[in-house]
Amino acid sequence: MAIKLERIYTKPADLAGYRVLVDRLWPRGISKVNAQLASWEKEMGPSTELRKWFNHDPEKFPAFQEKYLAELAANPALPDFLNLVATQLAKQDVIFLYGAKDETHNQAVVLKDLVLKRLADRVPAERLAD
Repeated sequence: MAIKLERIYTKPADLAGYRVLVDRLWPRGISKVNAQLASWEKEMGPSTELRKWFNHDPEKFPAFQEKYLAELAANPALPDFLNLVATQLAKQDVIFLYGAKDETHNQAVVLKDLVLKRLADRVPAERLAD
C-alpha cells in the first residue's frame, strides 16, 4: 500500500483508498458529499498564521517546510494521525487530499514526507512507496 497525494479539486483518481483531507480549512466549492472523504484531519494542516504567511509562494517553501515541521512536532494530534495512517496502510492506500493549486509546494507534500519517515520503522518501506 502507498501514501498518495491528490488535489481535492481534481476528479478523484482513486476512490478505493482511504481518502483524508489534510487542510485546516474546508476547500471552497467542494460539497462534503462529493468529496468522498473517509476522514478530515484538519488539525494536521498548518496554522492559520503559517498558511497566511506562506501564501503558496514557492520561494518561501523551504522556510514554510521548516516551520510546518516544527508545528507538526509540537502537535499533540500527530501520534493519533500516525496511528490512523499506519492502520489504514495495512489495508489500503492512503490518499492525502489538499486544496492548493501547486502540486509540489504544499503542506500535503511535507506531511507525506514526515509520515513516511515516522512510519518507516513500523511499516515495510516497499508498502509506503508510490
